[in-house]
Amino acid sequence: MIDVHAHFAEEGYEFPAEWEKIKAAGVNTVILASDTLSHARWHAGFAKTHNGCRFTVGIHPSEAKEGLIKAAFKDEFCALSAMPECVAVGEIGLDYHYPDPDRRLQWRLMIDQLELADGLPVEIHSRDACADTLAILKEHKSLLGGGFLMHCYCYGRENLDAFLELGAYFSFGGVVCFKNARRVAESAAACPMERILSETDSPYLSPFRGEKNTPANTPVIVERLAALKGVERREMVEAIRANARALFPKLG
Repeated sequence: MIDVHAHFAEEGYEFPAEWEKIKAAGVNTVILASDTLSHARWHAGFAKTHNGCRFTVGIHPSEAKEGLIKAAFKDEFCALSAMPECVAVGEIGLDYHYPDPDRRLQWRLMIDQLELADGLPVEIHSRDACADTLAILKEHKSLLGGGFLMHCYCYGRENLDAFLELGAYFSFGGVVCFKNARRVAESAAACPMERILSETDSPYLSPFRGEKNTPANTPVIVERLAALKGVERREMVEAIRANARALFPKLG
């Protein structure tokens, strides 16, 4: 099984015990999503020394700051993205959840990083910003040649087709297991099998409320996705693996 979006840097996991737990759960691939360059550096080091681990490089929209995209930033960003263990750019995007977000800076940071992707797939973070996310992706469709993932998709079935038309893949995490997450469950059920992926967004959004999340919970999420799609667990595992390889060619 594969977790296409998790966070380890500065999250308090105890290694090697946590990695052994993940492997014992049958999760043989984990993609560590970065939200700052410092976290990307940490994830790069971890991926180089742990078989089955890969990472992404990107700046989360909540980290948008004036002057962030400078020559030094771009040089390090590109150096990290060129590493064989780096499979995507992310997580990048828009987040309007908190009061008074600087939307102009978030837009600029997202577009700048789309330009730096240079053929790599992109993991998109989008919270309370569906219309603007779609607007940017449509306007800059030429920068999506490597494909893109709507990470932790939660906008509902009614918006699924708009993202699909742009070539999106969709990953679903622990939220899909919540009894009151009807919209997310409907989206997962409607998502084409060739576009669905599993993630945990660890340490957040555990399928077990109140607990710290871990990629070791991936089997719980995959089981739920299989039930929603009306397929056997093995079929879902195989579909997710094929989709991950299609979206992230550097997985090998």
